[in-house]
Amino acid sequence: MKDNSSATVQVRPPVPPGAQPQTGLWWGLLGVAAFSFTVPFTRVAVEGLDPLFIGSGRAVIAAGLAGAALALTRQRLPRPRTWARLALVAGGVVVGFPLLTSYALTAVPAGHGAVVIALLPAATATAAVLRTGERPPLAFWLVTGLGSLAALGFAFLQAGGIGHLHWADLLLLGAVACAAVGYAEGGLRAREVGSWQTIAWALVLAAPLMLALAAVSAAAQPPQATPVQWAAFGYLAVVSMFLGFFAWYRGLAVGPIAQVSQVQLLQPVMSICWAALLLGEALTWSTALGGLAVIACAGAAVRVRLNSPAS
Repeated sequence: MKDNSSATVQVRPPVPPGAQPQTGLWWGLLGVAAFSFTVPFTRVAVEGLDPLFIGSGRAVIAAGLAGAALALTRQRLPRPRTWARLALVAGGVVVGFPLLTSYALTAVPAGHGAVVIALLPAATATAAVLRTGERPPLAFWLVTGLGSLAALGFAFLQAGGIGHLHWADLLLLGAVACAAVGYAEGGLRAREVGSWQTIAWALVLAAPLMLALAAVSAAAQPPQATPVQWAAFGYLAVVSMFLGFFAWYRGLAVGPIAQVSQVQLLQPVMSICWAALLLGEALTWSTALGGLAVIACAGAAVRVRLNSPAS
């Protein structure tokens, strides 16, 4: 998943020599396409594997890849004061988001999850505003509030009306909050330690905890799954948790960041389509309208913040 920090930080790294004007957009789109399979493939994996094993095991594998990449490129250790900030990134995008979405998707369809998670770009922008002390215009708070109401309204309707909220929706909203904090802080840390290095160090930092959780899950319920379910798990570990970030952050590095960041608004649309095509989930009017409403508000919030003089 990605994965969404780009909507939060107004950093414009120098464009690499020889880069074409649209190169950043294509790299960003590649990253979003990689992340768009996360929700559907999580739904596949939880049919045969324990959610705790999925959420923790994918991080363990990704941490191994991250450690190898850091060692091969001889990256310097972050400064001591940076580790506490990296812990926020790890807590949000390595621990919180994968675990909460894994449990949530045992109970709701992938399309449903994609609609609620579509709130993430606006939530990430909000977390960045609070983190950096920005003062965006009233329009930002209005469209962010509308997006939140749209996501909650969709969840209420799917659960049977006002006053009925499925526990899975609470987990999804918690996942959005975790990822928003992690992405906002990660965007800031990328200025200091580098873009892909930020997620790599966060993975390494969280590895001991995630390894312990994976061991506990495997001991309580030895993992058994079909080849398709194992393939989905492998994708989550290798692509969603690690390789997807290379394309995404490459796109941000080439830029322009304001344009590349908004490509992420395509992610929930793509996730809903994959859920229909690959999992055979029915694309209902409520899912389509709910997704469009949340995405429209999230896009408006991102645009308002990017265009705000205070940003």
